[in-house]
Amino acid sequence: MDIKLDPSRDDLPLMANTSHILVKHYVLDLDVDFESQIIEGTIVLFFETGNRFKKWSSSTEVACRSESNEACRFRMPEPCQIPVTSTKTFSSKIGYDDFVICGKGGKDTSGKDGNHDNQEQASGISSSKYCCDTGNHGSEEFLLVLDCCDLSVLKVEEVDVAAVPGIEKFTRSPKLRNQIVHELAALPADRWREQFDSYARCSQAPGCGELLFDTDPWSLQIRKTGAQTAADFPHAIRIRYRTKPQGRSVTWTSDQSGRPCVYTVGSPINNRALFPCQEPPVAMSTWQATVRAAASFVVLMSGENSAKPTQLREGYSSWHYYVTMPMPASTFTIAVGSWTEMKPEICSPSDLAIERSSSPSEADFRYVGFCGHMEYPCRFQNASATAQKIIPHRVFAPVCLERACQETLLPLIPPCLSAAHSVLGTHPFSRLDILIVPANFSSLGMASPHIIFLSQSTLTGMSQLCGTRLCHEIAHSWFGLAIGARDWTEEWLSEGFATHLEDVFWAKAQQLAPHEAQEQQELRACLRWHRLQDEVQNSPEEMQVLRPNKEKTGHVSDSGSSVIRHGLNPEKVFMQVHYLKGYFLLRFLAKRLGEDTYFSFLRKFVHSFHGQLILSQDFLQMLLENIPEEKRPELSVGNIFRDWLESSGIPQPLQRERQARAECGLAQQVSAEVAKWVRVNRRPRKRKRKDREVFEKHRISGRTEKSR
Repeated sequence: MDIKLDPSRDDLPLMANTSHILVKHYVLDLDVDFESQIIEGTIVLFFETGNRFKKWSSSTEVACRSESNEACRFRMPEPCQIPVTSTKTFSSKIGYDDFVICGKGGKDTSGKDGNHDNQEQASGISSSKYCCDTGNHGSEEFLLVLDCCDLSVLKVEEVDVAAVPGIEKFTRSPKLRNQIVHELAALPADRWREQFDSYARCSQAPGCGELLFDTDPWSLQIRKTGAQTAADFPHAIRIRYRTKPQGRSVTWTSDQSGRPCVYTVGSPINNRALFPCQEPPVAMSTWQATVRAAASFVVLMSGENSAKPTQLREGYSSWHYYVTMPMPASTFTIAVGSWTEMKPEICSPSDLAIERSSSPSEADFRYVGFCGHMEYPCRFQNASATAQKIIPHRVFAPVCLERACQETLLPLIPPCLSAAHSVLGTHPFSRLDILIVPANFSSLGMASPHIIFLSQSTLTGMSQLCGTRLCHEIAHSWFGLAIGARDWTEEWLSEGFATHLEDVFWAKAQQLAPHEAQEQQELRACLRWHRLQDEVQNSPEEMQVLRPNKEKTGHVSDSGSSVIRHGLNPEKVFMQVHYLKGYFLLRFLAKRLGEDTYFSFLRKFVHSFHGQLILSQDFLQMLLENIPEEKRPELSVGNIFRDWLESSGIPQPLQRERQARAECGLAQQVSAEVAKWVRVNRRPRKRKRKDREVFEKHRISGRTEKSR
């Protein structure tokens, strides 16, 4: 499947050739400069060869094209020499507990003239397979393709992991660098601290030769002379780069107190303008990051540890985070600003107990049952973690919002976390940070591993808006993060589940009686029904389909590249069809099975699929297998695809249900109240006599003053 990029279309390309080679671990070492609005540093990528790599044949189409139809042009490296980065600039000791990299990386010596920017103009790209001949050799070579845009790439080099002292213990062939990386990536989960320490030390190793690279508007392409297959390509490479102030992955702005800050904005292009990466969801990897900024700033990230700053010279601080659960690169999140940690005015005994708790140690992991995901230190196999109703949490915001956070947000977090645990069981992540982001944030919330962004709008009014939005984002810990969509066009697998679960979590957090919870949920269903009707009347039909690729859902090219339909359409950001139609489908299924049966199944599904990527049929097939025969007439995967996921407009089963359903008492009260105020606002308003007299008096007085 060749991917032709048409600049007039709104599809989002995923260019990385993940079928040939996969990133297993990232090590980022970055400096944040608010004066220039640039993030600069290095990223080291550790690879494992994909299961479909092969030596490329001479029939492979040349993918790189210039406007003049010249051959592919790569930046030519200098002859192999002593690397620019000096190991003296790094700390020689890295503890297993924090993996802190204290020093500042060496500066690139190539100068500004040697960098490669992602080109502004669009170009035709065929990414099913790549080869490139620069004219100075006679054989085709493997080309690594990374998702990348809005970045200035300064240098790419192979990392000499064999030069790291003590690394020979990981392999019987200490001189084979790729074998060292393979053995390091294969370490068992109970040795993750040793593994991450070794990754960090390898990331500081000297380079052993620059690599050829080039960029186009959506990708970074790298090759090594003589490496004809992915197995021959270096499995540890270092990229020195810098972001651009206008880069679309981060927003440079000011917080509500007027202080500068920067944070990741998520979709549509995710993190490819923050660091070169493999964006396709199948490229699940772990990472660790060291970020330096002025000492007055706080660095928050989607990391497992509650990082504390390490003071550096000249008024700078260093922060280090890491993640041991393999996740898509799109889930990486960072926020740097003058945030203040908000703490409750009065700490309850339970709050103190949470404060004293910490992430489970390796000794806590007692393997119970079976997990279907790749090996990592999984909380579902940890006896103490499975019983943890409320995970450790912190709240950060500009200091001017301290009172609002204490009154509205802080009291809601424990009951919402506890409610989520009561419905779905084990929290997939060991801790949670919540940040009130600047006013230019375009959504009410965004969830990432270990961190949630909330809009300041959630702090206004009563607790309803804050509570429901918090529950929605907490639900993403299970659906959207721990369980992700293998095809990004199936957004309903994330947003539909979170929307359905937010009602359930919020009812339990409020400790409502069953009839009160039902009435509240019926009212919210009524409101969503009207919203969905408006949405389908005012949006393109092709963007109302939850499974737009139909039978091709989940398919990628031979290289692993693919296209997300309408991924760059600006309207899509504001559409809620995936939320609403997904919500109504899950509500329909829960009613058909019965609430108790459905949520019992959902816990089973979470336990079976956490840490994995799914398609719609994975959920539906397992669900139907758990439905008694008498409860599934006319229910099949095919019927659900036809009626709910592959058609535009209002699903027919939902139309029939809403026509037959009478509004609940609470919804009737709201409807009556709305109708009353509509009638009031339609009445002609007469100005009172007294108001007219006052107006006339002021008018005459004004004339008198003017005549003077």
